Order: sequence, then structure tokens, then C-alpha cells
Amino acid sequence: MSKRETIAIDMDGVLANNMAHYLAYHFRETGIRITETEIQGKPEEQCFEDPDAVYRYLAMPDFFRTLPINPDAQEVVQRLNDHFNVYIVSAAMEFPWSLVEKYNWLAEHFPFISWQQIVFCGDKGIVKADYMIDDHCYNLQSFSGNSLLFNCYHNINETEFERLNSWKDAERYFFSKG
Repeated sequence: MSKRETIAIDMDGVLANNMAHYLAYHFRETGIRITETEIQGKPEEQCFEDPDAVYRYLAMPDFFRTLPINPDAQEVVQRLNDHFNVYIVSAAMEFPWSLVEKYNWLAEHFPFISWQQIVFCGDKGIVKADYMIDDHCYNLQSFSGNSLLFNCYHNINETEFERLNSWKDAERYFFSKG
């Protein structure tokens, strides 16, 4: 029997759609509607006139707990979990209150992921796996395995890593490999 490969999967921007959440929080706070098209290619802190807006939203209670889920994430991750060693790896130390919110979000949306498959850390450079799916290049640059950039509004101009445009794309990538 061959060894199962390991996949490390980021949460924010990969499993969860933080872009939609930022836009909704911004609209509630200011009454100004900004479209997804308007923020394409912009770093998070440049999406709104107020450069502190994103950090203010991240600091709000329940921000992480109420993140919308990305399309097809549940079904594809469950299928991956059946064939690979899957770990959810999320930077959660900058906003320590996010630990419980992220854990509860994962328990609700990904009940098939056990607590033993969740890694909350500060620097993903310590992660060892065969693959890492992340939406930030800086997390993939220090990764020694196969780095896969998950398509997100802020990284559309990045070309350094192989890109997964959606969860269906991720499913094709992993299940079409011999």
C-alpha cells in the first residue's frame, strides 16, 4: 500500500470567501457599495479608501465565524479527505480571538475534518506536506512541497505558482494525476 500524500489547505481566501465578507462589512459601515471587480488585483489594505478598514473588520467579533464558504469547497475537500491526508492550516495568531471562531467555522462547514487535522499557527513556513493550497504567495515561497496558488481577488496578477482557479479546478488537479 502506498503512502497517502498530504495536502495543507488554507482557510481564509481558500475555503472561505473573505473578499465577499470585506465588501459586506464595508457596505454596512459606510453605505458605499464596492464591487468585486473594483478590487481585483489590489492588496487587502488597498481595497478601501481607509487603509485600516480590513484590519478593523478582522478585529470585529464574529468576523471569522460568519465567513461565507467558497463554492464547492465542502464537497471537494471531503473527497480529498477520503484519498489524502488533509490538514487545514490557518494563520491565527495575529488575531488570537480568531482561534475559536475559525475552529467553530470549520466544525460547522467541514465536520469531517477532525480537530487533529487543524493547524493554527503564526508562520506557515514550518508546515511540511506534499502540497499546500494558499491564496498568498508569501506562504508558498517558503514551502518545500508543491505550491498551489488558490485564485483570489488580491493575487490575480501573480504568476510565480501553479494556480487553482476554483475548487472544481483543485478536484481536477488532484484526481487527474495518474
